[in-house]
Amino acid sequence: MRKLLMLSVLLLTATVSLQASANLPDFASLVAENSVSIVNITTRQQAPQRSGAEQRDIEELLRQLRPDGAPPMDPEAMPGRPRGGVGSGFVMSSDGYIITNHHVVANADSITVTLTDRREYTAEIIGTDELSDVALIKIDAEGLRSVSFGDSEEVRVGEWVLAIGSPFGLEFSAAAGIVSAKSRNVPSRGPANYVSFIQTDVAINQGNSGGPLFNLEGEVIGINSQILSSTGGSNGISFAIPSNMALNVLEQLRESGSVSRGLLGVLIKDVDHALSMAFNMPRPYGAFVDEVQPGSPAEEAGVQNNDIILAFNGITIEQSSQLPFYVGQIRPGSSADLTIMRDGDTLELPVVVGALPGSDQAFGGERPAAPRGNSLALSVGELDPGLQGEVPALAQGGVQIEQLRDGPGRRAGLATGDAIVALNHQPVRNVADFNRVMESLPENGFVPVRVVRDGRGTTLVVELL
Repeated sequence: MRKLLMLSVLLLTATVSLQASANLPDFASLVAENSVSIVNITTRQQAPQRSGAEQRDIEELLRQLRPDGAPPMDPEAMPGRPRGGVGSGFVMSSDGYIITNHHVVANADSITVTLTDRREYTAEIIGTDELSDVALIKIDAEGLRSVSFGDSEEVRVGEWVLAIGSPFGLEFSAAAGIVSAKSRNVPSRGPANYVSFIQTDVAINQGNSGGPLFNLEGEVIGINSQILSSTGGSNGISFAIPSNMALNVLEQLRESGSVSRGLLGVLIKDVDHALSMAFNMPRPYGAFVDEVQPGSPAEEAGVQNNDIILAFNGITIEQSSQLPFYVGQIRPGSSADLTIMRDGDTLELPVVVGALPGSDQAFGGERPAAPRGNSLALSVGELDPGLQGEVPALAQGGVQIEQLRDGPGRRAGLATGDAIVALNHQPVRNVADFNRVMESLPENGFVPVRVVRDGRGTTLVVELL
């Protein structure tokens, strides 16, 4: 009898174990089906050269740290030493368009993409957007396996997700976890948070950035972007850019190399318990309008201070951080609907969304991998359309310097924020003009650059060596 009872217990335990195993996700098949679309990204950046005084100070300090007082290394080998970085990405389309993070490829002088079959390609940047941390790059390849995208709005807290990437440079590693939260607000790089992150407990580490986050259907529902950690390693708190928002940005980058975002023109904060009680709300939610900016689209639509924005285009605003996220996905000039609460009444207000100043200044156009294409050591973006109407010297257009490394441009006196309106005696009205003129610059010699700074024009001369 005792043996029979033990056998029954064993059979019951085995049955429960088999049932539990049958209910677990098949991550192995998910990886096998999608890993071919994942890429490893390696970047190289030439470190800025130090001045002679700086170099001598460093050498003297290192010499003092040596017991024998000998030079630490060949001084000529120290300045300009290349820097490297690694990240992840995935194939957006079969003709070589690849998605990654802005911070993975920003300021890179060369980008190498490695496929799962170990083929390597040099990539060019189509466009990057710092506010969303999304970048689109391209390699010269055909017939690649692209991913499928899912609806990030349908993601539920608690569901399984899988990440594939290159943590610490360990290529094509997979890690699984669950969605921990949605609509997370983390410190932003711009004037407002235009990303409402998906939080997961997937083990994301340095090098995973730019890789995909899959649901169990094998659809990409996010781009792994950030971790929250005191050590730089995974603490089980990672953030992914929702696929719906990323696709909006990628579409614009592919079309024009830059991104335009909608703007309401309101200063907002969360509705806490006290505010909800003071305004007789059934529960705390929405975005409380602290201040409406003069002349803004919100003011023109009739939004007032102390209004509470409950919904945008029919989407309920639970936290104030969601509002800039949804508004930012609307193209400037488009119409939208606001649902607001005012003095206990619910109102519907139509609004024509404006443009976020400077939001269309993401880097656009080709960035050649060869040093020749980077002879000015700077990158530019399109002008804010508002500047052309306000600054007479910019009436015919121009481009704005966004990033400036040590090199000929900086030595000539160019500065970040300067608007270039002519290069080498040729007019520059947009990024396409700038790239065209750059291709025709001489290998060496003196090149005049006409810039507008603080509303006034001046000409500087760059010496190409």
